[in-house]
Amino acid sequence: MKVSIIVRAKNEERWITSSLNAIFNQSFKDIEVILVDNQSTDMTVAKAKKFNVKVLQIEDYLPGKALNLGIEASSGEFIASISAHCIPKDQYWLSNLLRNFEDESVAGVYGRQEPMSFTNDLDKRDLHITFGLDRRVQVKDCFFHNANSLIKRSIWEKIPFDGTITNIEDRVWGQRVIDTGYKIIYEPEAAVFHHHGIHQSMDIERCKNIVRIMESLNENNGSKDVNIDSFLDNLNIVGIVVVKGDMEYLSGEPLIKYTIDKARESKLIDKLVVSTDNTEMLEYSKRMGTDITILRPVDLSGENIGIEKVLQYTLARLEEDMNILPDVIVYLGVQSPFRPKGLIDELIRLLFKTGFDSILPGYPVYKSCWMNEGDSIKRLDEGFVPRSMKKPLHIGYPGLACVILPNFIRDGRLLGDKVEILEILDIYSTIEIKNEASLEMAEKIFPDWWKEHI
Repeated sequence: MKVSIIVRAKNEERWITSSLNAIFNQSFKDIEVILVDNQSTDMTVAKAKKFNVKVLQIEDYLPGKALNLGIEASSGEFIASISAHCIPKDQYWLSNLLRNFEDESVAGVYGRQEPMSFTNDLDKRDLHITFGLDRRVQVKDCFFHNANSLIKRSIWEKIPFDGTITNIEDRVWGQRVIDTGYKIIYEPEAAVFHHHGIHQSMDIERCKNIVRIMESLNENNGSKDVNIDSFLDNLNIVGIVVVKGDMEYLSGEPLIKYTIDKARESKLIDKLVVSTDNTEMLEYSKRMGTDITILRPVDLSGENIGIEKVLQYTLARLEEDMNILPDVIVYLGVQSPFRPKGLIDELIRLLFKTGFDSILPGYPVYKSCWMNEGDSIKRLDEGFVPRSMKKPLHIGYPGLACVILPNFIRDGRLLGDKVEILEILDIYSTIEIKNEASLEMAEKIFPDWWKEHI
């Protein structure tokens, strides 16, 4: 009883690894997986090819056309459809869909879709309303949803999906099978996590109120997090240490040692990369047990070259030369050795708890802050009000650790579109060793500080 799983995708590299990991971890094993890719320009296909997946490309994408294309290339008795940004909630997702076909009159089954913790309130409301906790047998209602569904091949051969319409191919198909006398089942035990919703609305405040009420009425209807660590265990998280110039020392040890030690302390970083322009630094990094060392061109070390260019070059080497495809990048600078214990993993977890594109540490300041703007200066803080009433400005310290999705690095950016700050309160963590004065200050403080943070 083979099941063919059709995954439709376009630029889903953020989700594809997690989705495919969950699919291949199902208790039901007799499966084939076919990715129908809509001309992705990111690393979706490359990451999918790390799995036993057949990849098809489609032009002039239409949802029903894409499904029909995948099904035509498949061989299963049953056909599952799942969006590439949906993650099966547990290993019984597929078997819970399949168990509904003991009734020969069932044409298709669709499952529950649960929001992530960071899903916006509009989408949370829509998912809670649409995908409840009671199983339903639909004999008149044609609602069906191909983000998470299973159908019989024999039914599809009689009633394929409409390949000419731009939306709701699933509900059009549902209406046709209902009209033919078949049933549709909604199975809440076959659940996936889905970070966005299925409807649209602009009334944000009204939506927030509805979501709060719904979540207070039934704790099972609340927004559940993916088990973050098990989610992250399946991702390729790469730390990149960037260092320029000759070996520098702090407390009798090479300055880079402290950054490598902290990176290796991380439970979530899978591979550690040192990107340097110095052969002595390269050899030292190898002796320290760094997974990958990259000697970059000296023209990437000029004063006018930003860290973005160096990271972009390093990522290209990893992806194009070594076939290493990171799902998450952690940038680490050697000039910020006052890195609190656990900071790196806390930042990585926060990226997935919040749904932001990048996370970095920031130190809060409440002082008067100004910026030159033309011939005048512009005040950045809220003015001369009591501190208790002020919102802080945050000074960012990406060198301590900046966690970001790789597609932004490829575009030459250190930060994504949505940036979150993790507030740090240790004033010593703001020390960056960039000149003799800062080195002299660090020499006095660092030995005792390091003992407390290892």
